[in-house]
Parts: sequence; C-alpha cells; structure tokens
Amino acid sequence: MTSASFLSLQELAMQLRTELQTKKFVLLYAYNGTGKTRLSVAFKELGKNGDDRDTLYFNAFTEDLFQWDNDLKNDRERVLKINKDSRFFAGLDELEMDNRIRPLLNRYADFDFRIDTTEWEVSFSREMNSGGSTTMAEDIKVSRGEENIFILCFFLAIVQLTLDGAEAYKWVKYIYIDDPVSSLDENNVIAVANHLAQLLTHSEKGARVVVSTHHVLFFNVLCNEIKNKARRYFLKNGTTLDSYSLLDTSAKPFLHHLAALVELQEVQASGALYTHHFNMMRRIMEQTAAFFGLEDWKACLAAPGNDPDLTLHKRIIDLMSHGDYSLYEPREMMPENKAHFRTIFRQFIAGHPFSPALFSGDIK
Repeated sequence: MTSASFLSLQELAMQLRTELQTKKFVLLYAYNGTGKTRLSVAFKELGKNGDDRDTLYFNAFTEDLFQWDNDLKNDRERVLKINKDSRFFAGLDELEMDNRIRPLLNRYADFDFRIDTTEWEVSFSREMNSGGSTTMAEDIKVSRGEENIFILCFFLAIVQLTLDGAEAYKWVKYIYIDDPVSSLDENNVIAVANHLAQLLTHSEKGARVVVSTHHVLFFNVLCNEIKNKARRYFLKNGTTLDSYSLLDTSAKPFLHHLAALVELQEVQASGALYTHHFNMMRRIMEQTAAFFGLEDWKACLAAPGNDPDLTLHKRIIDLMSHGDYSLYEPREMMPENKAHFRTIFRQFIAGHPFSPALFSGDIK
C-alpha cells in the first residue's frame, strides 16, 4: 500500500490491526490535530469484547489516570493520586513496581518516588544541596515534564512486564503509544526513542506495537532504530471532512516536510488544491528558513528584484494560512488562488536545492 484513503478513524484502526498481522510495528507520523489520539482510542475500542480488552495504550487519557492532590489546606504533602479502577494498574501492589520503574526513571530524572498501594498515591522527593550539606526534600510537586516522564516510565515498566509474560498483563495483544515525548527536551526525546526501540525490538514474542507522534525527531530516531521491522506511514487528513489518508514511507528515509512537499507537488499538478494547502506551504517555508538561518519564511519567496508579485504572494499566504481556512474544513481554492499557489510553489522549488528524485515528473 503506497497510499490509501479511509472514511473514518474506525476504518483506519481496522487497517492498522490488519497490518499488524504481518508486521510487528507500525510507526505513524502526523501533524498535531490530525486525530492521532482519537485514532488510538478507536484502535482500543475495536479490541473490547464485554469486559475483555486487548490493547495496552499510552496517550493523553493515560496521563489522566494520575491526578495531583496539592494539599491545599496545609500546602505540604503533595501527592499524585492513582486511579485504582483502571486495568492499567493490574497487579500494582504485588509486582514491586517501584523497583521496576526506578531504573527507568534514573535514565531521565534526578528525583525519587514512593508508591503507596494502600492510599493509591505517589509521593516524590529530591536531594537538595545547600551550604555544603545535603537534605532530602519530601512530598514535592515535580514539574509537568517530570510528571510526564514518570508516567512514561511507569508505562514502560508495564510494557516490560507484558513482554516478559506477566500474568497480570496476559490480556495484552497490542501496545499503542501516542505522543509520549510531548513535554520533553530533545536530549530526552532521543533517549526515549532509543530506549523504546531497544525495549520493543529485543523481545521476539509478545504484543504488536503502534507508535504515533507529531515529533519529527522522535519519529526519525524510531525509524532508524527499528528499520525494516516496521511499516512507516505519514497520516494526513483527507480531502473530505472526517476522512484520512496514509502515505507509506517505508521504502525510503522519511522527513515529514519532504513528504508534505511531494504531496503539494502532486496536488498542484492535479488541480486538487484546497485552502489548507497554503498552511502546508507556509510550514515548509518556515522549516526551510530555520534550516538556512533565514529571518523568517518570507525569505524563501523569490527575491524582490526578480518577482514583481512578491508582496502579493506574501499577503496571499498570510491570509490563506490563517482565519477560517482550516484543514478541518477543506475548501477548494478559487481558480485565481490555484494559479498563485502554483507560481509560489514552483518558484520555491526552483530557488532551493531539493532533489528532483523526490517528485514524479517535471515541475513546470
């Protein structure tokens, strides 16, 4: 499958389950707002059969299983409460989760924790140096990024139990991980991607895995680590409301701005141009400007002396990439805007050294 369209998230989720019959991994890249989290929920819902489940998932809903009690009365004993009713925590009080999570957390953070399985809460502590002496600060509130890395390490410990065949997680057939690095700096993004790939690929048995993300660095590290064991896709909104498209990028190295550029070449050639394609064009220009150290995306347009329509093109992109021209409500461009888009696109390609091998046919 080079490219395929789907009329609903459920249809797309069914396709992913089909893919996982022959591949152990599916990696998805998508822009924020495309529907990655909703897709993970649709995938999970397909595995429900009464009280039975088959998917262990990490997404925004997983993070919501943990909630802060900030001790508003005394402002002293702050703890992270655990939702004990979730199957996510099966066997928590008998599997020594503290000892399983701690080695994982030590890779990324300098704080410690304690899980109370009677009160179903987590307390945090950190060594503090002051005046040459070391003290332990107890019941601290960690930052949002530190909280997220703790929850991720909690999840990874459960994944390890699943891959090891722990009885409490025998029900897991699929693992779905959605955007686990949204609050991390780039050093930790690389570390998490590498660690996740090592954890998942070193097990010859166990669950099939989907990982979705909007973070291009995380995606590319996973692609490089997992290589031909994974099917790799660029997930996009379709041309109609609530439709979706999968572009298979397994056969070549993937950078999402290049995939977007190829898509723009195809739609400008076919005439199937919608207003949200101006958003894509602007984003590609922003990334190109950042790469070349230019002041902003406008520097990627033709030089003022060579293009009498430069000011017009700037205004068109500004107008069409803001306001009501949303990718969630695709609207076909007017003929005059299609003509402007083609001119902007072709001048951009001509002015920057992208490989001609990316495109099918000549850019005219």
